[in-house]
Amino acid sequence: MNIAVKLMQKFKDYDNRNTLKAYQDKTELIRKRNVQAWNDGQLLAESLRLQKEARSGTSLDELLVDAYVLVCEAAKRTLGLQPYDVQIMAAIALHERFLIEQHTGEGKTLSAVMPAYLNALTGKGVHVLTFNDYLAKRDAEWMGPVYRFLGLTVSPVQAGMSLSEKREAYAADITYVTAKEAGFDYLRDTIALSEADTVHRPFHYVIVDEADSLLLDEARVPLVISGDSATSGRDGFRFAEVTRQLKQAEHYEFDEFQRNVYLNEAGAAEAEVLLGCGNLYDSHNSHLLTSLNCALHVETLLKKDVDYIVRDGEIELIEEYTGRVAENRYLPDGLQAALTAKEGLDSIAGGKILGTITIQHFISLYPQICGMTATAHASAMDFKELYALQVVQIPPNRPNIRLDHLHRIYTHKEAKLKALVQEISSVNRTGRPILIGTSSVEESDMLAEALAASGVPCQVLNAKNDAEEADIIAKAGEIGAVTVSTNMAGRGVDIRLGGGNPAQAGIVTKLGGLYVIGTHVNESVRIDDQLRGRAGRQGDPGASVFYVSLEDELMLRFGFDTAVRVPRQDEALEEPALSSKISSIQRIVMGQNFDIHQELNGYSDMVEDQRRILYAERLGILRGTKLMSPSEQRVRLFYIDEFWADHLAFVSYLRESIHLESLASRNPIDEFHAQITQAYELIPARINRETANMLKRLDGSNDPAKWDEFGLKSPPSTRTYIINDQYIQNKRSSWTGTTVLAYWLRPFLKRALWPVFKMSKY
Repeated sequence: MNIAVKLMQKFKDYDNRNTLKAYQDKTELIRKRNVQAWNDGQLLAESLRLQKEARSGTSLDELLVDAYVLVCEAAKRTLGLQPYDVQIMAAIALHERFLIEQHTGEGKTLSAVMPAYLNALTGKGVHVLTFNDYLAKRDAEWMGPVYRFLGLTVSPVQAGMSLSEKREAYAADITYVTAKEAGFDYLRDTIALSEADTVHRPFHYVIVDEADSLLLDEARVPLVISGDSATSGRDGFRFAEVTRQLKQAEHYEFDEFQRNVYLNEAGAAEAEVLLGCGNLYDSHNSHLLTSLNCALHVETLLKKDVDYIVRDGEIELIEEYTGRVAENRYLPDGLQAALTAKEGLDSIAGGKILGTITIQHFISLYPQICGMTATAHASAMDFKELYALQVVQIPPNRPNIRLDHLHRIYTHKEAKLKALVQEISSVNRTGRPILIGTSSVEESDMLAEALAASGVPCQVLNAKNDAEEADIIAKAGEIGAVTVSTNMAGRGVDIRLGGGNPAQAGIVTKLGGLYVIGTHVNESVRIDDQLRGRAGRQGDPGASVFYVSLEDELMLRFGFDTAVRVPRQDEALEEPALSSKISSIQRIVMGQNFDIHQELNGYSDMVEDQRRILYAERLGILRGTKLMSPSEQRVRLFYIDEFWADHLAFVSYLRESIHLESLASRNPIDEFHAQITQAYELIPARINRETANMLKRLDGSNDPAKWDEFGLKSPPSTRTYIINDQYIQNKRSSWTGTTVLAYWLRPFLKRALWPVFKMSKY
């Protein structure tokens, strides 16, 4: 670490200490306010007084101490929980709109109640964005008695709720909901033709739980609402068969990091023969080239039981950072169709996209944002750059005594596996519980088989049996437990020593606590830290270690196997400096991914700006502030939606091939901005023209039946889903879908590709 970095870190630590000192002083003020002698009615009366103050304009900062005193007392009376000082400090930081790093088991759920209560006093509503539906319901029910004791309403939002149920839940003072469900509800609101069909009210204050996952890992995930379609396509089978006949090196090559694959000249010629299409690069064959490249991508770069599983006849993508099935998630259209064809399944066309928004853009709609996670410090720069959020590290209630050992590094995978089995077998004989974090479904199954062959029984937790997660994790801290898991066990999980049995917990404590073993290092240090964090909760003993092979994917991608010149051997390498070099690789990858994130934002940010301008116009019409006539309101709303959907289709088309602009010595992002700006500027005139024509046909009729007769109605059915743009970004490339064309087509510049792929005007 150079001097400049050390100096910067020193200043950050100094700033963090000063911030915590101020929070400690305020916490002492809260502790000194003794309201134990007050009866329940007096506490409620005080809460009502604070509501009145907040709604009359009194600053919430002035009400914080009184509000937090009430919450602490209410939590003690209703839940039997007395917040620790560090929880109150975390709660102050959340109100001040910081991102807090609070260790696993330190009680983030209770910390969030204080700022949620305080900011709900205004009557404008507070959202707590959770990781999944289960946590939204659990936390709302668990913390609900505190809010209700103080006269506020609380409700969870769950997928599948009716329109009226959701509207009621969002009308509550505090609403617990997943970011995805809240985002989908927002998209549904954006195409509503009546204000009565909307569920959200204006956004106010949001607390983001598991903030690093939502604000970074899944930030660029696009949420989509589309008109449903039951059209199936089988064209993908043709291209899947062609790609299986192509051979690596002879017909196609990978880039140096195995992130992209592209046809060479011989491969293009072979594909032309197999497809019987003539010149693959003729303009009329552009759709064939796109489909072929998608098929080649999924055939060579996407691996079953690593990137996805097939269950009940359907493709289910696996989230890289959690190891869980990515529910309701699809690759961009061309890749999804190619993947289903690869597995011999029918694909269902996605239908016309009516609206889309990334999770990052959705969360940025809230005027006031704060968040909490156990792993934030490693990505502090990302939070600051993307959201202007400063990270505050909250100290643990009890010191962390977990032992984090240096990586154990082996020259090849077979040696690593052998050492893993030996270590697990040896520790298991003592009765100490072990949690093993693996890189994929495939690896978790393979390790479980190796352990079984060595006489070590284990529980396997991966995307194939995700329904059993709660039961498996509940037992992971028991005496003799061996749990083999993907990254599923690294998020939102609290493993109790002894499985919650006090007698067992004492024995496990004497054995050293939970022993966490990672079978690989992740691209992000945060993901490694999440796995480590399963051990050592609330001052418990524990230990962690990572086993690494020079043949692991990350090591191969950066040439670590060739840089470390040592003979092949079964023993671990005795070189402590190697661990720091691996950490350096992780920092490089995190930096690369951040740069990719920023580059992709260059494409999506302007589209989002356009959407917000048009939606503001639409909202005024929906609420009747722009027009008095109901028929003009309906017609304008209909054509705004119609032409915005057309615009999104154009944007998608442009994004898939804009990198070809670089072949003509143009900057792709600048050209993209120029073209979508030109296209967007045409929309108002088109809306006005078509609205005028339709109003003439309606002849001033305000009869809804007449509107329906002329097709002025919402789609008969819609569906919401997630495009796995993030997956392509982080796992494989900075280019998504068929934007890798420019890279694939590099060998064919002599065929004068640019005229073939010149973008048509909107």
